[in-house]
Amino acid sequence: MDISWIKFVLVSLAIFRITRLIVFDQITAFIRAPFLMEFEETNNLGEKESYLVPREGGLRGWIGNLISCYWCTGIWTSVAVVFFQWKFPVIMDPIILIFGLAGMAAIIETIVQNLLPD
Repeated sequence: MDISWIKFVLVSLAIFRITRLIVFDQITAFIRAPFLMEFEETNNLGEKESYLVPREGGLRGWIGNLISCYWCTGIWTSVAVVFFQWKFPVIMDPIILIFGLAGMAAIIETIVQNLLPD
């Protein structure tokens, strides 16, 4: 497969953004809900902390483990993006561009938030 450097960067950024969308973003919490359980604990400072734990056993537990692991989800996202780009490039090109730009925007926003004083 021959790929230009700009396409490689765009696909990489798109995979980064799609993976974060699946694993972390609030907008996709409804997708994660059947596979993860939320627990709340109070820390030593008296603050409530919540965390997600994969459900136990079966397909829901397996998917819960998959989507709670950023690295695992990233690999499967990569497989899906490359496969669909190979089979349906006309459809995937704008999707990759949109998610690639969104990924770059997320990286820039993180940098700006960490550089600017409050």
